[in-house]
Order: sequence, then structure tokens, then C-alpha cells
Amino acid sequence: MPTFNFPYPKEVRIAVMGDIMIDHYINGSCDRISPEAPVQIVDVKSDTYTLGGAGNVLENLHAFGCTGSIISITGDDDYRTVVEAELDAITPGFIYLAKDANRRTTVKSRVVVNKHQLIRLDKEDKFYCDDVVGNQLFEILKSNINNIDVLILSDYCKGVLSDKLVGDAISLCNERNIITLVDSKNKDLSKYRGATVVKPNRKEAALASGIPIVDNESLEAACKKIAEVTNCETVVVTLSEDGIAAYSNNVLIKKPTKAIDVYDVTGAGDTVVAALAFALANKLPIAEACDFANSAAAIVVAKFGSAVATLQEINNLNWDDTVKK
Repeated sequence: MPTFNFPYPKEVRIAVMGDIMIDHYINGSCDRISPEAPVQIVDVKSDTYTLGGAGNVLENLHAFGCTGSIISITGDDDYRTVVEAELDAITPGFIYLAKDANRRTTVKSRVVVNKHQLIRLDKEDKFYCDDVVGNQLFEILKSNINNIDVLILSDYCKGVLSDKLVGDAISLCNERNIITLVDSKNKDLSKYRGATVVKPNRKEAALASGIPIVDNESLEAACKKIAEVTNCETVVVTLSEDGIAAYSNNVLIKKPTKAIDVYDVTGAGDTVVAALAFALANKLPIAEACDFANSAAAIVVAKFGSAVATLQEINNLNWDDTVKK
């Protein structure tokens, strides 16, 4: 069982730039069907709010004891105050939330009964920010660049990461030898050319490369194609029940899954990207960084909702008792 020793986690400085959102959980009970339509009636007991998207990445960094920071956009609405309150609770290194009156703060509302989702309702806008707002975000990044070891680009395709902003951010980081780690839902990854690490999941890697991933040979071919398109140093692909793979220097390595139990995969990708960034900022080689990310993911998929994993939980994970799900 590996043990990960990070003696000075608070000295690691990681910034997240990308799409912040709110995960809204409407919790209740249900014991009857509506007489108006064949649907369940939910008796609402509580509403809870947590950070999602880039915000969930930040939550995971905070759980590792890391000083994380965030650069993003919200709407000029009531949900912006929810985002601000949630961010204040984890005391990031720095926060910059551009206020865009032309868009809504992204909110994903889930109706949950007995820890099972009945439906999800999304409120969001998906257009790119204009150059005025994009330049504001870049200037904040530039003014804080000396306090950043790794920049995570968290792209849920909600509009924060425009082509120009991404290009400017990656160029700046490359000039300063700062690691850039990309987690994008975008099928076209060419705008991330020059990034250090690109981390799709299996489905995203297949779409981005145009290669169906059915075995190790096709996985390696897909990684090679993504590396060519992005000119990145490393491609990391999360493979769900099949673990995680890393392609670097024309070599593919795979790590088997370490899931204790798969209960809820919400936010697992955010945990992986945060864990990779944290491990790389601590100078771990990519194989060990993948081990750390694998362990963190094993913790969060056994929890409900957008969960996080602490260093203590990860080091207490008994890999010998894990089973493949």
C-alpha cells in the first residue's frame, strides 16, 4: 500500500481558471404519485449548495491542504452570492470572479430521494466571454503569476475559456516554466496547444482523437493523436473501472482501478485533475502522480455528491482490500 508524504502542502500554489458552477441538491422523501400526472411527488426537506466545476477542483485542492486560487465568471444574480459564500469558506489564495450581466451563474439542481437522483435541472449559458472580460481574467492571472506553481484549465464549455484567453494563459505559463493542466469537455483540443498535461476521460479522448478506444492499442493511438494535436508533454486518460493511463515520451503506462465501491461518480474527474496538479506541484513523476489521483478517486466515488478526499483518507486506503467494480 503506497503512502504519499507531502510535508508542506500549504506551500504548493495552484490556480484554477475555468467554469465555476453551483451544485444544488434538493433533498426530500417520496411515498406517492401525483394525481395530475404519472410522476413522483417529492416532499422537500432541505436545499444544499456546493461548488461545482472549477469550484469543485478548488474544493479538492483545499482538502489536500493546498493553497488554491480561482479565476472565473459568474452572472450578476443571486447565485453569485452563493458562490462567493462558498469560496470564502475555503479561504483561497486569491479569488477573481468577473461579473457578466449577460449570463446566468451556472446552477445544476438535483432532486434527491434516499440518496438517489430523480432528475437534474440545469440553468446555464454557453457562450464565450468577450475579449473585454477575457482580458480582465488574463490580467489577474498575469498579476499573480509569481505565486502560481500549476495552472489548471477547467473547461466545462460554459464560456470562460475562450480561445484567446487560453492561448494567452498557456503562453504566459510556458514563459515562466509553470505547469498547465487541461481538463476539457471540448471535442477540439487544438486551442490547448502547448499545455503540459491534457486529461480527458475515455469518452472525451475517443471524441477528441476520432479513435474508438477498445483496447490498449487503440488507447495508445488516441493518446498519441491528442499529444500531436496539443503538443503536450503528457496525456492522462481516466478509464473508469479500468483505472487510469498516462502517455508520455511515446510510452503508455496503465494503473488499474482502486475503487473500494462505486456509489456516485459526480465530480470524480475534478478530484483526479486536482490530485494530478497537487502531485506534480510536489515534483512527483507522472506514474506516482497517477497513483495518487487513482487513490483520491477511489475515495470520492464511494461518497455521495461532489465529494473530496483528504490526504489522511488517501493514505489510510488499503489497496489490498479494494475490488474492481
